[in-house]
Amino acid sequence: MMLEYVFFHPQPFEQFVAYLRELGLQPDTEVEEECWEVRLPEDLDDSLSEQIEEHYDQLMDLNQQLFDEEQNEAYHTAGVVVNLKDGNTVYAKVDPALLGKIMGVLTPMEFGDVVNAIVDAVEDPDERSLCQRMGDAGQRETE
Repeated sequence: MMLEYVFFHPQPFEQFVAYLRELGLQPDTEVEEECWEVRLPEDLDDSLSEQIEEHYDQLMDLNQQLFDEEQNEAYHTAGVVVNLKDGNTVYAKVDPALLGKIMGVLTPMEFGDVVNAIVDAVEDPDERSLCQRMGDAGQRETE
C-alpha cells in the first residue's frame, strides 16, 4: 500500500517532492493532465508521517491559493451589453473592478442609459455643442 498526495498546481507539487527528498525519501510521482501525484510507502515512522502530513497541509493551502488565482485570471472578466442602431448586440469588455465601482453608484438601468447615449453619439454624431442642442430643443417646444 502507498500513501498518496495529490496537487493541482505544479509549484506546491515540486516543493513537496523536494522536501521529501531532503528527508531522504524517494517518492514515486505521476503527472496526468492537471493533476500531480506523489506516492510514498505506507510503512513510514509515525513521527515522520505526521511531519510530512503537516507539510502537505501547508502546501495544500498554497495549492488552493494558486489554483484559485489561475481560475480568477481565466474567468474574471466583465462586459457591458451594447445595443447598436442596426439591431446587433455586442459586448464591450470592461475591467471588472471598474465596472464594480460603476455599479456601486448606478443602477443597471442608469448605466444602460449612459452606455446607450454614448452608442447613439458614436453611431449618429451631432457636431453641435450641447448648448446649441438645448437651444434647438427649446425652440421646438415653443413652436
